Amino acid sequence: MCNLYSHVKGPKAIRDLANAMGGDWLDLTGNLEPQPSIFPDTLAPVVRINPAGDRELVLMRWGFPTPDPKPGEKKKSGYQTNIRQPRWKQWLPSIEVGQRCIVPASSFSEYDHRTTPPTCTWFALDETRPLFFFAGVWMHWFGHRGTKANPADGDHLLYSFLTTAPNGEVAPVHPKAMPVLLLDQAARETWLTGTIDEALAVQRPAPDGTLKIVSTGPKEDGA
Repeated sequence: MCNLYSHVKGPKAIRDLANAMGGDWLDLTGNLEPQPSIFPDTLAPVVRINPAGDRELVLMRWGFPTPDPKPGEKKKSGYQTNIRQPRWKQWLPSIEVGQRCIVPASSFSEYDHRTTPPTCTWFALDETRPLFFFAGVWMHWFGHRGTKANPADGDHLLYSFLTTAPNGEVAPVHPKAMPVLLLDQAARETWLTGTIDEALAVQRPAPDGTLKIVSTGPKEDGA
């Protein structure tokens, strides 16, 4: 599953696509810098409809807390950065419009386990890294995040994004799943504001031929 992605186009590209969707927008991210490598627990930009009903670009921390373990099991380490299919089909009916978000990205990485060690493999729409969005959900959470060197305690806005079956480009590298990509204005608007049935309809693999492998090896994609 995807635990590493990038956005390298900067805030103007995000705002341009956001403005194309209409309505009033608030940009709360400040001087947003390109991020060639976004790892779990990193702060990154997310577009949401806030509790007042306004659309805003805001920084959130990537990864939900892992679910509580079953009796006799140990709690899993790390964060729930992806909500896997088919689990989201059971979970999403409880998600209100105001809990959905779209996550800007220019590429995402999967590890190719056909090599030793596995090769970090970056997928994008093409070599110029056009902006696209993941279908995401967000939540409020109180607790400890960050690192020992840079702790972050208190209230947090957290996000995660959905996965679905892989398409033809991703399947040879990662045969289990790929992120849900929102590739056009209609899909983004449906995910943010549609009914749950309409939103579920956009949860599908990207069409074959949509993606290209644009880099292999490095754990960042800063082209």
